[in-house]
Amino acid sequence: MAAIVEVKYFNSFVLKKSIKPGGSEPMWDGSKGIPQVKGGYSRGATTQPGQWAIEESRIRGGYNNTTVDFGVKAYLVEDEPNANFRINSMIYSGIFNSRTGINQTNVFSIAEDITKSADPANGSIQKLYAEDTNLTILQELKCSRALIDKDAIYSAEGGGSVTSSNLVIGVIQPYAGKFGISKDPESFAVYGYQKYFSDKNNNAILRLSKDGITEISSYGMADYWRDTLNKIDVLDTQGVIIGGYDIHNKQYVVNVQENRIKPTNANYFQTLTFDEKINGWTSFFSYNPDQIFSLRNNLYTLKNGALWKHYSPLANTRNKFYGVDYPSSISLVLNQEPEVSKTFKTIEYEGSNGWQVDFINSDATGEDVVSQTPQLTWDQSQDTTLPTTIPVTPSVYSFTQGRYDSLGNGYPNAQVPPFYYAGFNRKENKYVSNLINTSRAAQGEIIFGDEISGIKGFFATVKISTDTVTNPGGFKSLFSIGSEYVMNNGY
Repeated sequence: MAAIVEVKYFNSFVLKKSIKPGGSEPMWDGSKGIPQVKGGYSRGATTQPGQWAIEESRIRGGYNNTTVDFGVKAYLVEDEPNANFRINSMIYSGIFNSRTGINQTNVFSIAEDITKSADPANGSIQKLYAEDTNLTILQELKCSRALIDKDAIYSAEGGGSVTSSNLVIGVIQPYAGKFGISKDPESFAVYGYQKYFSDKNNNAILRLSKDGITEISSYGMADYWRDTLNKIDVLDTQGVIIGGYDIHNKQYVVNVQENRIKPTNANYFQTLTFDEKINGWTSFFSYNPDQIFSLRNNLYTLKNGALWKHYSPLANTRNKFYGVDYPSSISLVLNQEPEVSKTFKTIEYEGSNGWQVDFINSDATGEDVVSQTPQLTWDQSQDTTLPTTIPVTPSVYSFTQGRYDSLGNGYPNAQVPPFYYAGFNRKENKYVSNLINTSRAAQGEIIFGDEISGIKGFFATVKISTDTVTNPGGFKSLFSIGSEYVMNNGY
């Protein structure tokens, strides 16, 4: 269907001769659009004698001077210039010719077919990533690949081949699996041919590589990511998932914030790392960044408009993020012979000084009735070493923190030998401590409280962390953790 569109052409300059105020001297001072105070000519009417304006196709005017050689320029005047948002479509501009210096990247010709649309059923396009001659398209509900400057030809038997084409964006080929990037393009990170991103609609963290899409959140962390990603955007509060690649340690870093209106809640964010070498999630971190990126073998993050470099070579800066010191901690399970009821008598570790035990808990019993009034109440008994003091102190002090002298002076005033240790003691280059049970009496127990030594159970959960007094910010190593135990009742 034909239409008549008004087209206006221009290929000339507006030249003007101005007279300086209060005199007859001409003033040739700049181009149209430059303020008069900055050297441009006056915008007033040319009513003063000697002033004039002329449209000229030659540069600076004059016979046989250089003419404009760019040709006519056309533009359209639309009666209804309304914006049209196409959330599932792509558009491409002209090219930049490095040989001639002509830059047409700001040219979008409506006379040419320069758009390409993805399936609107998969939601809006959230992220585009160009790689070699392929364009990765990440929609809310789907991941696809578009061919650039080439197209796919399929035979009658269903086989396909790739051939050169004058198409800028060729066939869009979807990846297998109903996965997308939801509305979290900030989670996208890339290293080599591996691309990482999140899909909170499916409670998944994904890797896109040559072998397709892999759900890396299922590598030992399926339950965690299911529960964590379910908390995003709850109660109409906007959460965010930020991703980046740590080129220093070769790890994908992902930061999950439930929402940005809970800055006082220390648990409103989680920062984790995924390592390809072990195909698993290696650690939680205590920093909460606004952006994550790598540059020249270094990892950087942005926080409140400031740029921070990680893995600083400066001394005593370990575990310091954004100017705040944080402890390192490891949680593990002592489950040797898990089918046998045991009493864990000691805790030991091999490593450097500066580690303390936050708590050791046994497995819990089944639910027992502890009260019938005013209502039926159920509870589980569990052995623990967690002190009942407020503030809570470590279950086992570190070697330095727990040292005291013969006069009863503790850290840092213990100076008179002989020295004694209320926590870990060093023996044969290992750190060893006995365990004190602080749990309440269980049914059938005769002696309980501080007189009970050890933790009874089939297995025990241990959390060990760095203290705050032993070489703060310095290097601390931990190689192994163990416990001495005895079997209960002969079974």
